[in-house]
Amino acid sequence: MPSRIEEFAAAKINLFLHVGDKRADGFHALESLVVFVDAGDGLTFAPADTLTLRIDGPFGEGLAAETDNLVLRAARGLAAQAGIDKGAAITLTKNVPVASGIGGGSADAAAALRGLKRLWGVDIDSDAMMKIAAALGSDVPVCVASGSSWMEGRGEIVTPASGIPPAVMVLVNPGVAVPTGPVFKALKTRRGVGTVDHAVRPRDVADLARFLRSTSNDLEAPAKEIAPVIREVLGEISRMPGILLARMSGSGATCFGLFEDEGSAGMAAIALAHSHPAWWVRAARVLG
Repeated sequence: MPSRIEEFAAAKINLFLHVGDKRADGFHALESLVVFVDAGDGLTFAPADTLTLRIDGPFGEGLAAETDNLVLRAARGLAAQAGIDKGAAITLTKNVPVASGIGGGSADAAAALRGLKRLWGVDIDSDAMMKIAAALGSDVPVCVASGSSWMEGRGEIVTPASGIPPAVMVLVNPGVAVPTGPVFKALKTRRGVGTVDHAVRPRDVADLARFLRSTSNDLEAPAKEIAPVIREVLGEISRMPGILLARMSGSGATCFGLFEDEGSAGMAAIALAHSHPAWWVRAARVLG
């Protein structure tokens, strides 16, 4: 057994998110193009007799009150699927805001599955991993591979998305947690699913932005009603030089700006952080 395993939980960005009808299981049908960036949380795993979780990092306090963190649920799910009884000392360094629409908890759970599979030497196939992930939450399956993907169903249908060009963006969260449930409850209009061509292959980041302008995040409107500051965030991003597209990710409140080049993104991040010091601002590269 390795003495220490490290996993990076990359933040998930919904480039668009279309919502369909409510399903018989109570979930909504979804369609989204998802990418992952080089900003996120860090997890470490070490052998131990029991299963423990320690949380630190700049946003660790936001999870301190949780008695059943998604990381621990992922660990127990993997152990049950593999039929083993092993412990681990897990440390989660929370670098991204909590309940922020960029899959922080889901990415952490997916990283726990990957890390503990290595630590424990578990031999299960990808289908079994995805089954565990789907039971944990709608965003967890797409976070297991942490690569550009089309996400459908309630999130459990994940298909690799090839041809996403190198891109840089700025992530901005105004410090407001927006729970997913109330956003869906406030949803009034939706684009529906099945209308986007998954064979699209943008030539470059400008072409990607042109494609994305034909899509939307259906949850943006209800999220703005719940957290009006999202309008301000999007407005501020939209005024930055070199901006190609500004949009909210997931159910909010984190928004992203897609920029024409790395220099523009870096300057925008500096400007936004300076003008709004209470906001969480990060320049990030889309991972291949």
